[in-house]
Formats: sequence, structure tokens, C-alpha cells
Amino acid sequence: MAATLTTSRRAVSKSKLGTSSDSPLLREFLMYIASERGLADNSIAGYRRDLEDLERYFRTSNQTLACREPEPFRIYLQSQSKAGQSTRTVARRLAAIRIFLKFRTTRCEDVSAILTQLERPKPERSLPKILSRAQVNQLIATPDEKSPLYLRDVAILELLYACGVRASELCDLLLSNLNLSVGCVRVLGKGRKERIVPVGGAACEALTNYLSECRPKLDKYRSDRLFLSRAGKPLDRVALWMLVEKFGRRSGLLKHISPHVLRHCFASHLLGGGADLRVVQELLGHSDVSTTQIYTHVDQGRLKAIHQKFHPRR
Repeated sequence: MAATLTTSRRAVSKSKLGTSSDSPLLREFLMYIASERGLADNSIAGYRRDLEDLERYFRTSNQTLACREPEPFRIYLQSQSKAGQSTRTVARRLAAIRIFLKFRTTRCEDVSAILTQLERPKPERSLPKILSRAQVNQLIATPDEKSPLYLRDVAILELLYACGVRASELCDLLLSNLNLSVGCVRVLGKGRKERIVPVGGAACEALTNYLSECRPKLDKYRSDRLFLSRAGKPLDRVALWMLVEKFGRRSGLLKHISPHVLRHCFASHLLGGGADLRVVQELLGHSDVSTTQIYTHVDQGRLKAIHQKFHPRR
């Protein structure tokens, strides 16, 4: 009976965490970051994929994830670079390994030697794609007015640009998160961290029209989600990405455009208009201001204007 219960728990854990690994240590780690750290599903899935890749590599040399020597981890990371993986991918996999090793310290394992010998590669810093203000207006004007989902699609594009929310954050929004009378939305970001983001007039108007004329027709199951699909179910990330990409192609602006491009536009246009970097950091939900600083390199025109205005030998 005990064996049956143990097998059942393992099956449930695998199903819930989406891993096919037989490693109890990996499953325990995934449960830890899901319950104790409160990481988002996408972050958990990313760590799972990277550690499963590490586990497969270790298996070829009869190693396991419980390895206590630094050399196998270093050789793995070197093999990733030799295999042509980008610096960004190697840095991401190193980050997954480091959080996994720190989890092992909570189990009273001494892995300090491994942590000190894993070198952090300098990540490639590519500038994000940015649309001009006129291009954003062109994108938002793309949905077909004759479509029964026209008001929903315009509201989605307006909100992505007005608030700079991530795709998953927009899909997770509840009706109760939105306060149009005040003009703000409550967003739960990475690690379930809450932030309040103002909603501009254009987005408020689009949301009001969607809520009064379109959403009641879609709400077949009395859902508490803000944005619904044609079938009346909560809109998911994949559908949202496909939607934004469709309008990007239809507008002729970019062959590949994602909800994150509008997040980049939100940040860049705010900074270009003179917003404080720390305020933009707060609105984006970045834990580190260095992540937000990349947008200061995008608007070169603003940087030149500031230099000409304030440098003593302009």
C-alpha cells in the first residue's frame, strides 16, 4: 500500500511540474521554487528545461544532479559554448544551475566549491525592437472594425502599450484588478510581486467599450478573467502572441512582433518623454534598475539632446 501511495505521489508531481525526469532531487527543487519561492509558471518551466538538459548531459558520463564536484558543471557549460549556444543561453543555464545549487544548500549540502568556480559569462546585450509613436498608433489602428472581436483586440493593444505589462501578466488579469474610475490596474508580476500601473485615457476608453459591448457576448462561463477568447475561455499567452503578430504583419511594420515589443515601446517612450528611470523601473516591475537601463541606450536622440543641453563645452 505504501509503495502504491509513493508511486501515486510521484505521478502527480510529474504531471503538475511537467517533468519526465526520474530524479527526486529535480522534482523536489521544482516543488520548492513553485511553493516556497512563488515563481511564475514560465520561470519554473524554464528552470526545468535547463536542468533536464544538464541531467541528460550528466547521464552520458554517469553523473547525476547530486554531483558534488565543480568540474562536471564547468565542462557542461563549456560544452554549451562549443556547441554554438549563444552567450545569453549559457548565462541562462548558469543561472538555473546556481539557483539549483543554492536550493541544495537548504538541504545542508556543501556546494560552495561548485558555486565559487562557476564563472558567469558576460551576456550579449542586444537592443530591443522599438516602434515609433506613429508606428504604435498604426499598429493599434490595424484591427478590423467589422470583426466581432474588434473592441477586444483594440483594448488588448491599448493596454499592452499603456501599461507595459508582460504577455502572461495581461492574460492573468482579473476583472477585479481593473479600476477604470481611478484609471489604474493591479498587476501581479514575477514572483507574485504586486504593482499598480496607471492606465491612460485612450486605454481606459478602449477597455470601457470592450467591457460594455464585447465581453458580455464572450462571457459564456461567467469567467473572472478580463480578456476572453472567441470561445469564452480565458485568453492564453500563445493566443495573445499570435494575435499581436497577426496585427504586426497586417500593419506591415514588422514581420515578427510580440507583446513584448509594446512593453519595450512603453518604457522607451516614457524615458524619451523625460520620465525618471526609477519610475519606469517600478512601472515595469524590474527588481534591478540595470535591467531598465537598456532603454536609455535605445533613444540616442534624447541622449544627444541632454548632452548638448547640459555639457559645459557643448
